[in-house]
Amino acid sequence: MSHQLPYQPDAIRSVQLSTLTLPLATAVSDAKVFTGRQKPMTEVVFLVAEITTEQGHKGLGFSYSKRAGGPAQYAHAKEVADAALGEDPNDIARLYTKLLWAGASVGRSGVATQALAAIDIALYDLKAKRAALPLAKLLGAHRDSVRTYNTSGGFLHASIDEVKDRASLSLAEGIGGIKIKVGLPDTRADLARVEAVREHLGPDVPLMVDANQQWDRTTALRMGRRLEPYDLVWIEEPLDAYDAEGHAALAAALDTPVATGEMLASVAEHERLIAARACDIIQPDAPRVGGITQFLRLLTLADQAGLDLAPHFAMEIHLHLAATYPREPWVEHFDWLDPLFEERLETKDGRMLVPDRPGLGVTLTEQARAWTTDSVLVGSR
Repeated sequence: MSHQLPYQPDAIRSVQLSTLTLPLATAVSDAKVFTGRQKPMTEVVFLVAEITTEQGHKGLGFSYSKRAGGPAQYAHAKEVADAALGEDPNDIARLYTKLLWAGASVGRSGVATQALAAIDIALYDLKAKRAALPLAKLLGAHRDSVRTYNTSGGFLHASIDEVKDRASLSLAEGIGGIKIKVGLPDTRADLARVEAVREHLGPDVPLMVDANQQWDRTTALRMGRRLEPYDLVWIEEPLDAYDAEGHAALAAALDTPVATGEMLASVAEHERLIAARACDIIQPDAPRVGGITQFLRLLTLADQAGLDLAPHFAMEIHLHLAATYPREPWVEHFDWLDPLFEERLETKDGRMLVPDRPGLGVTLTEQARAWTTDSVLVGSR
């Protein structure tokens, strides 16, 4: 006969908030740089939340910003974090709503909810650790590994030879697919890159392209048709992220699947995308939409609509979430965050393996601590 102990109420004692700046080894350029809309990216700014409860349980979460927004996320999180103190850390959905209303005057998307994402993710990490389960197992996994593809080797600042070399290395490391950037002002250069990489990879390696929103509707349709012979897994962000109607028309016109969603900053924005049938593959980002609580809402909507899933960036979080999706998903492999965490995610036979470590399965390195530019403790030690 089992003599399991009853649940012991717990309460959040403190939320440690930190902002840190991760320098990139090489300045990164996608199509937004070549069209003059942005400067090359040299760093990524992270908001880290570390939660401790009265019983001594701990959780780690993070959100991030590229080029702008990091200080704003940190400032907003500092303003609202005290609303979590004294609350049961297991009541994550209720806590999310409480934190949302604590700062609702600045809205329910964008920076406001990205600041909450770090706290929300830390609560899920804490809950899974308390249960001694990987986060995917806590949520309910459909699989123990997820198809994975590499993006970080396919940026436009790299020559075609560099892209091919990096693709070969990724495949040798057990990564299954390769994504390269397109969207250059000269579409002939885009086609030359795709042709060269497809020839290098051969016909059987999954290949994706990403235009980073830099085509207009006419160019996207013409390029989509010219790209059909290369048997792409998808064409990503061919149009402005908010052009749901344009994406829908494009998805209907092309045989190649259309993927988008990474730049949307709320479930409500994704709902419009889904309602318009604006993509075949949806690419939400948990830190951008407000955390895991919101991401799970979005997954239900996407599954009901029959969409495939390929979450954007932050594989340390999205591997667990993709593993819970009923349809076979993809997860994006980026090595940029490696210096932040002691652990590494394993790739084998084209798939990323869900770690057996509790929670997210990551801990911050001393280097991450050294890159921290400011930190505040909300609550008591």
